Amino acid sequence: MNTMQKQITVAQLDELSPGQRKLVFVDGQSVVLFNIDGTIHAIENSCPHSGASLASGKLEGSVLQCPAHGLQFDLSKPCDPGSSLCLRKFPVEATEDSVRLLVDPPAP
Repeated sequence: MNTMQKQITVAQLDELSPGQRKLVFVDGQSVVLFNIDGTIHAIENSCPHSGASLASGKLEGSVLQCPAHGLQFDLSKPCDPGSSLCLRKFPVEATEDSVRLLVDPPAP
């Protein structure tokens, strides 16, 4: 963990069974949590193309489809180098009972 980052508990692990999602708000940011085969992923709830909410997007495996324009993002892979349409992902730490995001403190 970067010493400047802080850990914020955003959910209990039992709230996110495999295949489920949860919308949370962290420091004024809308973030969607996804449990994909037991791995928790956290992304900003905003499509990089148009800003549309991704919380209700169709999820097939690890691929999330934007409900506004159909763009697809593989949550299990990093963004392709050179792509301008990258999801903002947050580092996640899952413990025995909770899910924490590692976030940068707000700018002064």
